[in-house]
Amino acid sequence: QAQLAESGGGLVQSGGSLRLSCRGSGFTLEYNTIGWFRQTPGKEREVVACISSSDSSTYYADSVKGRFTISRDNAKNTVYLQMNSLKPEDTAVYYCGAGGSGSYYSPSAYNYWGQGTQVTVSS
Repeated sequence: QAQLAESGGGLVQSGGSLRLSCRGSGFTLEYNTIGWFRQTPGKEREVVACISSSDSSTYYADSVKGRFTISRDNAKNTVYLQMNSLKPEDTAVYYCGAGGSGSYYSPSAYNYWGQGTQVTVSS
């Protein structure tokens, strides 16, 4: 059974850093485009970053460009999201998605999701 599990969230002060992990089980993340999304209460899930299956090319939302980095460790079947220079507006539940097809900037493209990890940035 394919599953994803996020970890690494927590409470951090503005300007701090966190590294989120998305670990896959039951399937190989290397062969999937992986997306990191975030969601706050009352808002839709929005894309933060993606890494492609074909050439590991990356995409970043404008709001995180230059501060966040998405990367893979295929040996650990894990995708990371390194988040630096965090701002209070980065506060959200962060999810990773895998599988599926279509526009990888949209949550509807993904078949598998983790349970999410809370990131809270205090000012």
